[in-house]
Amino acid sequence: MAGSELASAVAEILASYPPRRDNLITVLQEIQERDGYLSEAAVRALSGASGISENEIYGVATFYTHFRFHPPAEHTVHVCLGTACHVRGGHQLLHDFEERLNITAGEMTSDHRFGLERVACVGCCALAPVVLVDGKVRANMKPKHVRGLLTQLGHKANGTGA
Repeated sequence: MAGSELASAVAEILASYPPRRDNLITVLQEIQERDGYLSEAAVRALSGASGISENEIYGVATFYTHFRFHPPAEHTVHVCLGTACHVRGGHQLLHDFEERLNITAGEMTSDHRFGLERVACVGCCALAPVVLVDGKVRANMKPKHVRGLLTQLGHKANGTGA
């Protein structure tokens, strides 16, 4: 997105809220929802339009773990490691995803096709172990399902996408 388009989009988001600092998190959420992440250009545009310094914006955004500063992967796998999922094999699932994708939790494959995250709990304890794939719950996951799931998403055994 060109600089003027980005500035216009940020200004449009800001127009939806009273001009107060306590709206910053909501504005950042909307920018991330629109773009998938908070780019340097978006932070710069937000700073220029709101009068809040880039340092302050980054200070707020980096405090919260749900804000991203890089484009997300095409497919994101969240492995639940809450108590119920842990007891029912969540750690083994995480290990299997790491092995098959050749990355560790918190990383993305070099082709940006797959990201892998560990989460404390997704609130589906009765369905444990649970994996979220692109936000969709995959219940009662077993290590034997990992390969098939990744294959459905276009992952090939050599670590590249389709």
